[in-house]
Amino acid sequence: MNTADAKRILETALICSQQPMPVRELRVLFNDELGADTLKTLLRDLQDDWAQRGVELVCVASGWRFQSRPEMREYLDRLHPEKPPKYTRATLETLAIIAYRQPVTRGDMEDIRGVTINSLIIKQLEDRGWVEVIGHREAVGRPALFATTRQFLDDLGIESLDQLPVLDSAASEARLVEALHRQTEGLQPALSVGDAQPAVVEIELGFTDAPPRDMPAMAEAAAGDDEPSTPDGTPI
Repeated sequence: MNTADAKRILETALICSQQPMPVRELRVLFNDELGADTLKTLLRDLQDDWAQRGVELVCVASGWRFQSRPEMREYLDRLHPEKPPKYTRATLETLAIIAYRQPVTRGDMEDIRGVTINSLIIKQLEDRGWVEVIGHREAVGRPALFATTRQFLDDLGIESLDQLPVLDSAASEARLVEALHRQTEGLQPALSVGDAQPAVVEIELGFTDAPPRDMPAMAEAAAGDDEPSTPDGTPI
């Protein structure tokens, strides 16, 4: 099989798939006759082929997928005028702490935020598929350890946690949220052929702008925002 045919097969499979496809799954297309390195080279060639189009080929945590480019957002919104889900500051602060400090317990999160975390906030993140319990700490009560999921990385449009914004070691925990905001503010819906809904969720948040290590100030700012909400932002 020549390179052109192999690329056409990969292109067809990826366009028709509604989920990211890992290399091991793409190898099935060729009865494992093409190695992983060869496939990755072909995928990078496909990326170059689509460089000037409104759709791009990207690699995320779960595999490879085609998605719309950010500059197409204005036009795609006309087809999908519904607003993306919104989450409270408390919810996004909790998510940011898990993302940067994982694995963490609920007690760890409360120590960082300086306030009690409503159980429904964590449940909301679990229901969204962004966090999960990966074990239990060997301590009194064996508290659950939370970490982010592949779905979280996919929705951010990144391949691994290493691609999250790098934080200064002197940054306050409050800055975790600002860093996550910088990473997510440019998220755009990613549409595949035949997919009627965006594959990537835009996250909107307000974040606590507390001075470094000023945990009382952070607690005061966040204390009134720990009510969980529905995806449209309505408090529960």
